[in-house]
Amino acid sequence: MKNIEAIKLQFARLVQIMERLRSENGCPWDREQTYESLRQYLLEETYEVLELIDSGKYDELKNELGDLLLQVIFQSQIAEEEGRFTILEILQQINQKLINRHSNVFGNVKVRNAEEQTINWEKMKKQEDRDRSVIDGVPQALSALLRAYRIQAKAATVGFDWENANQLWGKVDEELKELKQAVNQQQSDETEMEFGDLLFTMVNLSRFINVNPEDALRKSIQKFSNRFRAMEKEVVRLNKSLDDMELVEMDRIWEDIKQGQLFKK
Repeated sequence: MKNIEAIKLQFARLVQIMERLRSENGCPWDREQTYESLRQYLLEETYEVLELIDSGKYDELKNELGDLLLQVIFQSQIAEEEGRFTILEILQQINQKLINRHSNVFGNVKVRNAEEQTINWEKMKKQEDRDRSVIDGVPQALSALLRAYRIQAKAATVGFDWENANQLWGKVDEELKELKQAVNQQQSDETEMEFGDLLFTMVNLSRFINVNPEDALRKSIQKFSNRFRAMEKEVVRLNKSLDDMELVEMDRIWEDIKQGQLFKK
């Protein structure tokens, strides 16, 4: 059992510190902040947590998770000052939500695996709000890639999904063919639409091969960035400039980097 009393004490202290920072005799910067002005910090702290997870630096998570928690406390303090809600109400609501939506743990519903629990979770949400669409609850602010992934996953909880990955391979080929056709016919609007359809289908495929498309793309971006920087360093070592090099020369260095001769990813 975790030291609940110590957790309660430190949490209460954090709330009290934030109250003081926002008070009349508190910090001028903290007092000036609003829901809107804090959005950028909430987003930054979230991405800093993701970067540590991506790089496997789990020992450093403690600090960044603390910064992320601070943003929750900050927002709730502003809300309490405006008479909207308190941090206590936030805790009470999330506790009740976890209990209600885990009827397999706190009730009599039986689930055999994580997939069945995901379906059960969505059913519980639907029962809480009968007018709610199955695909509601996916934030507009998410990247388009991750939003597509989440919407597809939600639709799948009611059986609106492909049966297997083999069907999707055929769909990928079909969408790619349609994209090529639109490009060849120089139809700009149609090209954009077909490109979007191809991406959407690739996201669908990612679910069936157990790959999160956002994570996969983020890692590919990082890999490209690492290799490109390595190429820049090699060009400097050769006393050359990328601006003056032919593509074939850059490709040769790039391939050496990929093969690990100059740089290991």
